[in-house]
This record gives sequence, C-alpha cells and structure tokens, in this order.
Amino acid sequence: MSRRRKGRAVHGWVALDKPLGLGSTPAVSRVRRLFEAQKAGHAGTLDPLATGLLPIALGEATKTVPFLMDADKAYLFTVAWGVSTDSLDAEGAQTARSDVRPAPEQVARALAAFVGPIQQIPPAFSAIRVNGERSYDLARAGEAVEHQARPVVIHAARVSGAPDPNHVEIEIECGKGTYVRSLARDLAAALGAEGHVSALRRTRVGGFDEARAVSLAQLEELVYEGRGSEALLPVSTALDGIPAFAVTDEDAFRLRQGRAIVLLPRQVDALTPRLGEDRTVSAMTGDQVVALCEMRAGRLNPVRVLHPDAGD
Repeated sequence: MSRRRKGRAVHGWVALDKPLGLGSTPAVSRVRRLFEAQKAGHAGTLDPLATGLLPIALGEATKTVPFLMDADKAYLFTVAWGVSTDSLDAEGAQTARSDVRPAPEQVARALAAFVGPIQQIPPAFSAIRVNGERSYDLARAGEAVEHQARPVVIHAARVSGAPDPNHVEIEIECGKGTYVRSLARDLAAALGAEGHVSALRRTRVGGFDEARAVSLAQLEELVYEGRGSEALLPVSTALDGIPAFAVTDEDAFRLRQGRAIVLLPRQVDALTPRLGEDRTVSAMTGDQVVALCEMRAGRLNPVRVLHPDAGD
C-alpha cells in the first residue's frame, strides 16, 4: 500500500513578489506552509539581495517548472559606480575603486554593445556546480573560481534613470542563463569604471508579470481569510508560448494512461507552424492541462502527465 502524501493537494502557481533579504528556498517553504501543499518548487532562483517575481509551483504545477526555467525574463537594476566587489553586488568585499562616474548617455551608448547574442562569464558567486560543489561555496571559502564564457541573449536594454552621479538604473529583457551582475561588471569595464549591482528587481518571468504578483503579507492575509485560492494562477500560466491543443475527454483519458493519440492531418497542419524545436504541445480540456506531449509522426506522445486530483 502506497504511503499517502502529507498536506493538501493544491495545484497552481503563486507569483510571489519576493522581499529583500529572503532566499528563494525559504520563500518556497513559507508559501508551501501557508497552503499546506504536498509539493512545491520554484522557477529561477533570486538572491536574498534581489526582490521581485519568484514564480512558485504547487502540486502538479511543479511538472511545468522546466518550461518556465527556459522562459525570457526582465530585470530592473541599479549600478553603483566607484567600487567593484568580489560578488559583483553590495554584499561582497571591495576589490577596486575608481573616481570615474559615467554619464547616463555614456552608459546608454556602451549598453547597446551588449544587446543581442553575447558571450558572458558567470560570477564566481553563483549556483553553478564545480566538481559537484556550488561555485558560491567555493568562492566564500576563498578558492579561486573561474568559469568559461557562455552564450546568452539580451533582447533589449536601456537606461531608465540616474538618481545621482553615483548610480544608474537599467532595465533589460533577456534569455535564460543571463547574469545581471556579470552584465554590470562588463559594462563598468567597457566604460573604464568600477561598479557593482546595488539593487536588483525581477519584473517578469515568461507569462508572469508584476501585475499578477502578490507579497508575502498579502498572501498570508488571503490564506487567513480563507481566500488563498485567489492568489493561485492556473498550471498553464507557465506554458506561455507552448501551443495548446484541445482534446476530447476520451483522448484525455488515453493521455493520462500514458498512451499516444493520433491527430488528423488538418490538426497536424495547424500545429506544425507553431511548434518549437522540442515539438512540445500542451494537451488541454477547457483550461486544464492534461499532459505535455511531443508531436511526432502525426501523434501526440505524452511526456509529462498531469493529474489534477492527485493526492485527494
């Protein structure tokens, strides 16, 4: 007899507006406890010094986390001129100083060179694994960590403000794997200056934006009032950009059993232009995700099956 999971079968996403000073893992734990959810996870780590969107998956939504990890993101950040640090943010130890204070116009011109596909070296203080250990653990232990440059894409970047000569505010839209702290480091070097990220806010992750975000205080109040479900977004929210395909109840039953369904030629023709490289299709009944499928040879083959009644 299988053991029953502890907690409630809660399924959906919470677009948490993560506060300053709270790590991503503790944030997930807080939300999971509030909903007494059986399962929880997050899509895209935010450092404790960063604020903004941290999409948290509950229940069957955890099966869609990999799709959101690959989604485009948007950030608003501040570069503080004059000091560079080993962590590339305000938490690290000082490594260099300079009196150079680039004007906003200079920053905008230099920033243009970073838009598009670029090569970027991740920070030593990052979650990348090196011989099985986290890079930030090695860096904090005083070990020299050197990463190879990786290809990333910055879709757009602009100077959005300059509150004083010592700071500049920048907004970017970027693809997966982009490090804002590395961008700030490389931008400062291009301008012959020293600088670090003094504030960082994530404003969008795929189909999640600030308009959908809820703070921990708001979430706690909703749960206390018995209205926690109002903060839950559909599982399909993470599948922005993946073509959806409506299936019958009979086909939904087959997919949930792990069996493929055969498409009509006209259905194949309609879906093919919308497919990405992985040929993923989201099979739906109404607004409910039945399965994430791979379309091959005129068939939808279930890859991840979702069970909305799991745990009940």
